Amino acid sequence: MDLRSVPKYRYFGKNDLIDRFRQGVPFDYISISGLDVDHYRFGDGFSIDTDLPPGFVEAYMEDKLSKIDPFIAATKASKTVMVESEVYQDADVPQRLLYLQRTFGVHNRTMVPILRDDTVYGAVGFARITAFTESELTFLTLIAEPIHTAVTKPMMDRFAAQHLRLSKGEIACLSQASLGLTSEGIGRATGYQVDTVNSYIKSAVKKLGASNRTQAIAEAIRRRLIS
Repeated sequence: MDLRSVPKYRYFGKNDLIDRFRQGVPFDYISISGLDVDHYRFGDGFSIDTDLPPGFVEAYMEDKLSKIDPFIAATKASKTVMVESEVYQDADVPQRLLYLQRTFGVHNRTMVPILRDDTVYGAVGFARITAFTESELTFLTLIAEPIHTAVTKPMMDRFAAQHLRLSKGEIACLSQASLGLTSEGIGRATGYQVDTVNSYIKSAVKKLGASNRTQAIAEAIRRRLIS
């Protein structure tokens, strides 16, 4: 199995991680979208985990509203949190989109773009019947990237295994190396022999197209394979 075998839209119910963040700022719905992988970036090839009403998402996608939704276009072009009401003031909003929002109670969409360098590859969206305050927007901006990383990690692990051919051992050793551990320290942390650690890291360096351990760690972090 690879990423193509995974449904593009995945609905989740109760989620302990999301519920903990809801205690900081209550919100009705959340969507976590986009991967730092070709054809899976936000606004293009979709990868979405959400608790939005399935009827809303299915109608939205069936009508291809993402192509003409001014809020999506604004988020793709932004590096800061986007608020739907501000975008709608200066945009021609499709009536079909407004109808779906009213029908399913998806109000005050707020989107935090997730960037790698200057590229918006992901986004975390929140919706609530009442608008978010400035302090709440600040909080949502702070938690968006950790939420995105945590929720999309299984997808990125699959990408690492299927496309980069990184093994669990290679990722584990890179993760420990990113903490500044020597090969001996990585061996103690993972249970691998030092020779095995060195072999895993050497292999990971090659697969990531890096020239040394430091570059491999940086590339793995950039791809969100390790944190």
